[in-house]
Amino acid sequence: MQIRSILIAFAMIAGLPAAAQRLTPEAYIEQYKDMAIREMKRMGVPAAITLAQGLLETESGNSILVKKSNNHFGIKCKSTWAASGVSHDDDARGECFRKYGTAEESYRDHSNFLRGNERYGFLFRLDVTDYKAWAYGLKKAGYATNPSYPQILIKNIEQYNLQQYTLAAAAEAPKFETSKYTSDPEVAFTPGEDSRYNDKMAETDTVATNIPESIMIDGLKAVQGKKGTSLLAIADKFNLRLVNLLAYNGLAKDGILQNDQVIYLEKSKHKTAAPAPAPVAAKTHIVQPKEGLYAIAKKYNITLQQLREWNNLATDDLRIGQELIIAK
Repeated sequence: MQIRSILIAFAMIAGLPAAAQRLTPEAYIEQYKDMAIREMKRMGVPAAITLAQGLLETESGNSILVKKSNNHFGIKCKSTWAASGVSHDDDARGECFRKYGTAEESYRDHSNFLRGNERYGFLFRLDVTDYKAWAYGLKKAGYATNPSYPQILIKNIEQYNLQQYTLAAAAEAPKFETSKYTSDPEVAFTPGEDSRYNDKMAETDTVATNIPESIMIDGLKAVQGKKGTSLLAIADKFNLRLVNLLAYNGLAKDGILQNDQVIYLEKSKHKTAAPAPAPVAAKTHIVQPKEGLYAIAKKYNITLQQLREWNNLATDDLRIGQELIIAK
């Protein structure tokens, strides 16, 4: 009996190194490349970009965050996430990150997150095989705060030949629909040095150009918010939780700035925040022929998420004559 116990204990100890073995980048790619290809065919995000982001955000599948949440792309909860989340230290302590039941759910949400968010809309005008333009575009649109983010993605793609997966699905990737993102300017990208991608992407980067750098006002860090800028975009730029940004400025909910105004980026210790604005009566819009959800959101300077939530829309399908709430 004693010998058997010793043998069992020895077997358990011998198995520890294998259980603790880290996943290699090659193993991560092999495990998730099919998911990336499926998502490219479904939503149009290049498979090479998806895999390069997954490698970076999960440390090749070994990060603490991915192990406790199946979150492969570092997507935070934000105010629109109604499902479960986990607390994780990132730019700030105890930030909320989305939690998924499986890796596939994370891959699908990543595609939906990019395709359904107006700030990334210009990316879908790019050639799906132009991974450099996509890498710099993600950084310019505010996906990550790391200044070397695009260079890291490009290095991953070239080092591990991830472009082969994009090319395998390129013919089946959905095409850009002109009815969506109609206000985005057309920009022709040509191969060249990295700096050229930076310069050209800056021309289409409405998020970055609409939000200036912070200044000090009344002894507090603040920004001169421009009309039409999303409060969520401001929170993202300055690495703040949206709920905190709203509290600093006495605002009841997220939305689009209706006028130029000062937005405080830290809590005042000496003065009471401005009172929340009085509620505004709901306004509506009647859907016209050939009118899509994206075009309506653009027209009224509201987010797709707001439009969906206010009208309890499960899909983007609309019918002519349908009445939509476009302001509350």
